[in-house]
Amino acid sequence: MASLFDDVDDTDVALDQVVDEIKSLDPDGKRWAEVLRHTYDMIYNGSETGRFRWADLMKTEKTHFGTLFEINAQREFEFDGGDTTDFRIAGHQVDAKWSQRDGGWMLPPEVLNELALVATGSDVAATFSIGVVRVTPAHRREGENRDKKSSLNQAGREAVRWIWRDAPMPANILLQLPAAVVDQIFDSSSGSERVNRLFRVAEGKLVHRSVVRTVAMQLDDQKRVRNNGGARTALKSEGVIILSGYYAHIAERLGVPVPDFKHYISVRVVPGGNSDPMISGARWRRARPGEPICIAPDLPRRGIREED
Repeated sequence: MASLFDDVDDTDVALDQVVDEIKSLDPDGKRWAEVLRHTYDMIYNGSETGRFRWADLMKTEKTHFGTLFEINAQREFEFDGGDTTDFRIAGHQVDAKWSQRDGGWMLPPEVLNELALVATGSDVAATFSIGVVRVTPAHRREGENRDKKSSLNQAGREAVRWIWRDAPMPANILLQLPAAVVDQIFDSSSGSERVNRLFRVAEGKLVHRSVVRTVAMQLDDQKRVRNNGGARTALKSEGVIILSGYYAHIAERLGVPVPDFKHYISVRVVPGGNSDPMISGARWRRARPGEPICIAPDLPRRGIREED
C-alpha cells in the first residue's frame, strides 16, 4: 500500500515520531487493514445473524464500532495505554478515533492539545484511511455536543497527516456481488447449499473466511468448505476446485487472485497442457466461458506439492 503525506507543518516532533512508529510496525498497512476487516466482521456477527451490511446494524452497534476498533488495534500492535488517551505510541499519548463518515471524528475535552489517530473506512469500497493530527484549539469546531465533544474544523481536517488514504482492505464479497445474486445465495434454509451457491457465483474471486461463516451462519467455515461433505465435494462434479492459502501456488499458476490463509477462491478447471499446473497427477487450467464441464481433480493433501 502506498503512503500519502500531505504538505503539513513539520515542527511537531511528537507527531512525526508517532507516524514513524506506526509505519515501522506496519510498512504496507496490511495489519491495519486486517484490524478494520475484523472489526466490521465482529460488529456484523454474521455467523449468528447473517448480517453483512452497515445499514443492518442498530444505532448502538454503530456507536460501538469505534470501541471495538480501539480494542482490536491495541491487541494487534500491543500499544501501551495512555494516561488520558487510549494509547501511548513512541512515548506519546494518542487517542484513537473512528468515524464511518470522513471527518466526523468526535473529540472529547481531554484530547485537547494531544495527538489523535483518526480512522475511517468503507466496507462497500473495501478501503480505509488512517492519519494522525494534533487536536489544537485552532483545529476544533467551536460548537460542542452534550458530552462537550466537538469535531475537527476545516483547518483541522487539512492538518491530518494521512498515513494511508483510501487504501485497500480485505473485501466483503457480498457487498460487491449484484444484490439479486446475493438474494439468491441466501434463498435457502440450508447453510451448506448457501455456501455452495456462494462459491458458484464468486468463481475467480477471493472470498474471506468471515463471508463463508456469514453465509453458512456457522463459526466453522472450514467444515463448510472441505472435501468430506463440504463445498469441495458438492462442486467437484461441476468442475470447481476451492483453493485456500495452502494452495496459493496452484492459484498463481492458474492465473487467478492468490488466496492467503484468510481467503478462499473457487476456480472452474478443465484438462490443460504442458505449461499448466499439475493437480492429482494431471495438467489443469482455468476453464473458459462456455467450455464443457468435467469432474474436477482432488486437491493434494496439505504439505504435498506436486512436481511441475
